[in-house]
Amino acid sequence: MDDWTAFLLDFGRNYGLKIVAAIAILIIGRIAAGIFKRIVIKILKKSKTDDAIVSFVGSLVYMTIMIFTVLAGLAKFGIQTASFVAILGAAGFAIGFAMQGSLGSFAAGVLILVFRPIKVGDYVEVAGVAGTVKEIKLFNTIVATPDNVKIFVPNSKINGDIIKNYAGYNERRIDMVVGISYGSPIDKAYEIMKKIVSADDRILAEPAVQIAVAELADSSVNFVLRPWVKKEDYWAVKFDLTEKIKKEFDDASIEIPFPQTDVHLYREETA
Repeated sequence: MDDWTAFLLDFGRNYGLKIVAAIAILIIGRIAAGIFKRIVIKILKKSKTDDAIVSFVGSLVYMTIMIFTVLAGLAKFGIQTASFVAILGAAGFAIGFAMQGSLGSFAAGVLILVFRPIKVGDYVEVAGVAGTVKEIKLFNTIVATPDNVKIFVPNSKINGDIIKNYAGYNERRIDMVVGISYGSPIDKAYEIMKKIVSADDRILAEPAVQIAVAELADSSVNFVLRPWVKKEDYWAVKFDLTEKIKKEFDDASIEIPFPQTDVHLYREETA
C-alpha cells in the first residue's frame, strides 16, 4: 500500500500539472474550433456560397484546429509530435496518390461551387454531354438530357473542358437560315419575315432583328433571320417562327426549294 501511495504521489508530482494542462488545451481548443467554424459558416452564408461548400469548409476548419489541439496536448507529455506529423503527412500522400482521380474531381467540384460557371437549372454542354443541370455535388454533377436520361459527369471532366452555358445570359439570339427559290421575289419574302417578327411580342426590340440575304447558294437564295429573345423563350419562338414562315410563304406562293437533281437526256443521231 505504501508503494502504491508513493507511486501515485510521484506520478501526481510529475504528470499532474501536465494532465491538467493537456485537458485545458483540449477544452480550449474544442471551444475555439467551434467558434471559428461558426464564424466561417456565417461568412460563407453571407456571401451566398453553396451549402455543400459551407458544410465542407466549416468541417475542415474544425478538424484542422482539433488536430493541432491534440498535437499540442501530446506535446505537454514530452511526446515528440514531429513523428506524428510525419506519419500523417506520409499517410496523406499515400491516400492522395491512390485517390488522385477522386481528389481531382473533388477539387474541381469545390471550384465549380465557388466560381459557379454553371448552376442548377442551367442548360449546358459539358464533357460531351448536353442537358439541364439537376445537382452539383463535390465529386460529380448530375445532368438530365432532353430525353430525361440521368448522367453523372465527373467534376474533373467539367472543370478541365470547355463549358457551354446556354443559360449564362438573359438574352439569346436565334440563328435561322431561310431559303427561297431563285424565281421567288426577294422583297416579298423579306416583308413577310419582317411582318412575322414584328407581330411576336416575345422578340426583343434591342438588339435589333437582322434579316438579310446572306448567300446565293446552288439552288436557293438564303436569308439569315436573327431575332433576340429571352433565354426561356428561345425554343418556343424558334419553332413558332419556322411554322409561321412556312405557312406565310405557301400563302404567298413563295417556293422553299429542296435538294434536287436535273437529268438531261440527249438523243444521239445516227448516220
